Amino acid sequence: MHKSLKGLFVTAAMGAGVVTSIATAPAASATPAASCSPSASACIDLTHNTAWLQSGGTTTYGPVPITSGKAGERTPAGEFTVFWRDKNHKSSLFNDAPMPNSVFFNGDIAFHEGSLRVESNGCVHLSAAASEAFFNTLRVGDTVSAFGVNRG
Repeated sequence: MHKSLKGLFVTAAMGAGVVTSIATAPAASATPAASCSPSASACIDLTHNTAWLQSGGTTTYGPVPITSGKAGERTPAGEFTVFWRDKNHKSSLFNDAPMPNSVFFNGDIAFHEGSLRVESNGCVHLSAAASEAFFNTLRVGDTVSAFGVNRG
C-alpha cells in the first residue's frame, strides 16, 4: 500500500547553526504508484521508458530501454501475473507479426523483442538481448509491476 506524506520536517546541522526547512510531498491520488513493488519479478517504468528484472526488490538485470503502447493503445499501469510464455510467438491480432521471446502478463500484452523507436499496440518492446533475458528469467506466476504514465 502506497502512503503519501502531507509534509516532511527536515532539520540539518550546518557547522555552528541549524538549518530547518519544510518539504511538501504530493497528497495521495488515484494515479499509479511511483515505484515498482518489491515483490515484482519485472518492473516497467512507463514514464521513463525503462524496464528491469528484480528479485526481492534488488535489480538483477537492467534497467533497459523499452517502447510501450501508443496513444489509444497505452500499456496500462498496475500489477499483473505472467500467464503464458512463447519463444517464437506470432501475433494472431496483427497478421502473424513475429513477437520473439513473448512473455504475456495482461491479456494480449506481453514483453517481446520489438522496435525501440516505434511505439507498440500495448506490448512492451525490448531489444533482442533484453527480450532473451526477460524470457529466460520470467516464469508463469511471476508478478509484473507497471507504473507511471506513458506520455508518448
